[in-house]
Amino acid sequence: MKVARSPAELGTARRATAVGTFDGVHVGHRRVLDELVATGLTPTVVTFEPHPRTALGNRVELLATPERRLELLAEAGVEETLVVPFDLELARLTPEEFADRYLRAIGTEIVVEGVDFRFGTRRSGDLELLERLGFDVRAVTLVEDVSSSAVRAQLNAGDLGAAARALGRPPEVEGVVVSGDARGGTLGFPTANLRVDAELLVPPYGIYAGATRGYRVAMSIGVNPHYGGEERRLEAFLLDFEGDLYGERLVVELWERLRDERAFADEAELVAQIARDVERARAAVAPA
Repeated sequence: MKVARSPAELGTARRATAVGTFDGVHVGHRRVLDELVATGLTPTVVTFEPHPRTALGNRVELLATPERRLELLAEAGVEETLVVPFDLELARLTPEEFADRYLRAIGTEIVVEGVDFRFGTRRSGDLELLERLGFDVRAVTLVEDVSSSAVRAQLNAGDLGAAARALGRPPEVEGVVVSGDARGGTLGFPTANLRVDAELLVPPYGIYAGATRGYRVAMSIGVNPHYGGEERRLEAFLLDFEGDLYGERLVVELWERLRDERAFADEAELVAQIARDVERARAAVAPA
């Protein structure tokens, strides 16, 4: 997928375009993207970085990093994406100015959006305005009860199944492998310690089963209370993996929450519990 940072870099083409943040690329987004691809024109997305709400001073727990969002858009069949820096200047554009600067400038003929789409300053633009501006507008019916906000609430409540159904895939955590305490290796379960972007949503503390790169994973999210930890850690044990992951990016699917994290009477009890967690991770199945 071609990714551009300005309309000039993207160039003009006969395009079907969808505009939005697309955080998480959930099943509602996929419905829009499927219609986008079906038009037969170059399927194109105009998206924003950072998230518009964060640019306006609000905190948003993101469902995916910008890199992962682009990967998911490509998997959905999007051929070209324009990533627009979202700032106060952009927020002040009228709908007409936005349409001229970011839709007409890249050759958009068809606009595909959910029926409640709003854009421009104070969300004053809608699909009817786009039609008046001369675009062929394709309105897509929303998927009931599915939104990025709803998925955030489900994940914060620890409901992986509901989040997976809304996303159309297992929820994920993503980070870069960095050095940790190396304590897992001494216990017989070497883990990859993930550094996660501060803006990214991380589910509640606990032990999880999942997968990454074709390997099953037993993952700890929390402060490691057995050793009196205070700093949040995300530690992934890749079953049957041998090798060095330092500096690499990992996207870990979360399939099942196995248990709460807790302290143990001694290390022998801790190791025995980890072994049970690993076997449960080996037997886990991805949420349907």
